[in-house]
Amino acid sequence: MPGPHPVLRLEGSTGCSQVVAMRFQGVGLCLGLLAIAVNAEFVSDGVGVEDASENSEESSIKEDEPSSGTIKYKTPLPIGEVYFTETFDSGRLAGWVLSKAKKDDKDSEISIYDGRWEIEELKEDQVPGDRGLVLKSKAKHHAISAVLNKPFIFSDRPLIVQYEVNFQDGIDCGGAYIKLLADTDDLILEDFYDKTSYTIMFGPDKCGEDYKLHFILRHKHPKTGAFEEKHAKPPDVDLREFFTDRKTHLYTLVLNPDDTFEIFIDQKVVNQGSLLEDVAPPINPPREIDDPNDTKPDEWDDRARIPDPSAVKPEDWDENEPAQIEDSSAVKPDGWLDDEPEFIANPNAQKPDDWNDDMDGEWEAPHMPNPACQIGCGEWKPPMIDNPKYRGVWRPPMISNPDYQGIWSPQKIPNPDYFEDDHPFLLTSFSALGLELWSMTPNIYFDNFIICSEKEVADRWAADGWALKIMVANANEPGVLRQLTTAAEERPWLWLVYLVMAGLPIAVIASFCWPRKVKRAYGDMGPKTANICKSQTKAALEQGTEEEEAPEKPEDSEEEKKPSDSDVIIAEKVAKSPPLEEEVGEPKEKSEEEGETIEGQEEMNKFNKSGSEDEMKDADESTGSGDAPVKSLRKRRVRKD
Repeated sequence: MPGPHPVLRLEGSTGCSQVVAMRFQGVGLCLGLLAIAVNAEFVSDGVGVEDASENSEESSIKEDEPSSGTIKYKTPLPIGEVYFTETFDSGRLAGWVLSKAKKDDKDSEISIYDGRWEIEELKEDQVPGDRGLVLKSKAKHHAISAVLNKPFIFSDRPLIVQYEVNFQDGIDCGGAYIKLLADTDDLILEDFYDKTSYTIMFGPDKCGEDYKLHFILRHKHPKTGAFEEKHAKPPDVDLREFFTDRKTHLYTLVLNPDDTFEIFIDQKVVNQGSLLEDVAPPINPPREIDDPNDTKPDEWDDRARIPDPSAVKPEDWDENEPAQIEDSSAVKPDGWLDDEPEFIANPNAQKPDDWNDDMDGEWEAPHMPNPACQIGCGEWKPPMIDNPKYRGVWRPPMISNPDYQGIWSPQKIPNPDYFEDDHPFLLTSFSALGLELWSMTPNIYFDNFIICSEKEVADRWAADGWALKIMVANANEPGVLRQLTTAAEERPWLWLVYLVMAGLPIAVIASFCWPRKVKRAYGDMGPKTANICKSQTKAALEQGTEEEEAPEKPEDSEEEKKPSDSDVIIAEKVAKSPPLEEEVGEPKEKSEEEGETIEGQEEMNKFNKSGSEDEMKDADESTGSGDAPVKSLRKRRVRKD
C-alpha cells in the first residue's frame, strides 16, 4: 500500500489563505520596489526634454538631429511673417547701433553709455555654433538698439515679443528688459537713452531682494496728448528661480486685440489679465475728482472723542509722588565693601611695545572686575520698588464729542480730463527694439529675439533655438548620485545621513522579502474542524470526504463508536514500525514510508483532540488484535505531545 502524501487543502481554510496572501503581498512589494529602482536609474541616466509647444506639433527638435546623441545646430529661421528676428549666430552686430548719448546725471563718468557688448557662446552648456549678445561691463550704462524690418502698427493682429536671457554670473542689481521704441520722427538710435520715447517695456529686473518681470505700456491721453506709464500687476509666481539658476530662460509677451495680455516664462503662463482692469494706474481716469479749491472750514469739528469738561480732579490725587521709591525694608548684605572700587586696573596688563606716549597719550592698564567684590563694593543703596502712592498726572476721562461732524473731505467735481478708452490695445506704433540697462553683474546673455503676430511662429522659433539649449543643459546636469557626493564632500556629516537613509529601506525590504518559516498552528486559526489546512493520510482524507458527504447521524449511533479504517491502518503501521528507542537513536535510517506514517499519525492526533476521551478510548481498544499496537500508539502519542 503506497504511503500517504501530504495534501494542502484550501477549501474553507481561512488561515492558510491568509498565509498565502501575506507571501504574495511580500513578493509584490519586493517586485514593486525593484521596478521603482530600475525606473529611477533609467530616468537619471536619460535626458528628459519637455515639448516646447503645447499648441503645435512642429515644436519637436530638428528632424535631422543625428541619432548618436550629438546635437547638430542650425540657426533658426522664422516660419511666417515677422517684424524682427535676431540670433547673433553670424558673430557680427549687423544692424545694431551703439548709443553715444549721455544720461542727465551730473557726473559725466557715470552718465556715459560706455558699457561693453560682445557676441559670445554661453559660458556653460554651449550649443556648438550658437551665439548670443552679452552685456560685459559691471557698474556701467549700456545702450544698444536695432530697427525693425517694418514698424508694428496696433490694429487687429496680436503682438508677440519673445527673447532669451541667461544670468550667467547670477544677478545682484540689474535689468535684462527690452524697450520697443516708439515710431517717431525724432528717433535717432545713436541718441538712444533712458528718456527716449518707448511704447512697451518688457522683461526681468532685479535689485536687492525685489524680483520683477516688467510689462509697462505708455498710454497716450486722448485729450491732453500726454503719455502715462501703466504697469501690469505683478506675477503670482516666485521669480527667484529664473534669476539664480543660471539657465537660459525664454520670456514671451502676448498682447491681444481684445485688450488682454499673457506673459510666459519657458512657455508657461506666469501672468495674464486685461488692460482695462489689471494695470495701475487704470487706463481710464475717474469720472469725478476732489475739488482742489475746496478747503476745510475752521469751525469743522472732526474729533470723535473729547475730554469730559465736567470732570474734576479728586482732592487726594497727588501728582508729585514718584513712580518708584527706595525699599525701606532692604538691609545691606554682610560682607559689602564700601571702600572697595568695583573695577581695578588689570595687574597683568603690560604696556604695548609700539605705544607712543606723545602720539597715543599716557598709557593706562585696562580695567577688570575687582575680585574682592564677591558680594558688593562701593556705596550701598537700597533697591528701588514701585511706589504704592503713585498715581501720575491726572487727566479727565474721554467722552463722545456731541459736536462731532465726521471726517472732512473735499467735495467732488466732474473730472475735466475724464475720458473713456474702451480699446487701449491701440497703442503708439513702434519701429525699433532697444536695450538700455544698468547692471552690477556682468555677462548677461541675450539671444533669439523675435517680434511677430502669430504664436505658432514664436513657438517654432523657440523649438529651433531655446529647446536645444534646454536639451544640452538637462544632459549636462549631474545625476542624483553625483549631486549627493558633491554635497557630502562639502559637508562630511551628510555621509551619516546617507547611511541611515539607505539602511532604512533595506531593512524594510528585508523584513518582507527574507524567507521565514511559518509555524502552522492550525489549532489556533479557527474552529477545530476536519477542514483545517494540514497534511493527512490518504485514508484520513477519504474518511473526511465520506463524512462530509454522509448525512448527519444521531450522536448515540453505534457506528460512530467503531474504529475507522484509517485508525486501523495507522495502528497496523505503528505496530510494524521499529520501537521508539530505535527511532530516537537512528532518525536517519527511517524509511520514507515510516516518516510519512508518523507525520500522518501526528496530524490525526491533533484532529482527534476535538473528540471525547471515551471515543478515543473505544477506538484504541477496538484496533488491532493485541495490546502491542495499542501500547505503541499510546507511547507515540505521549512522546509527541
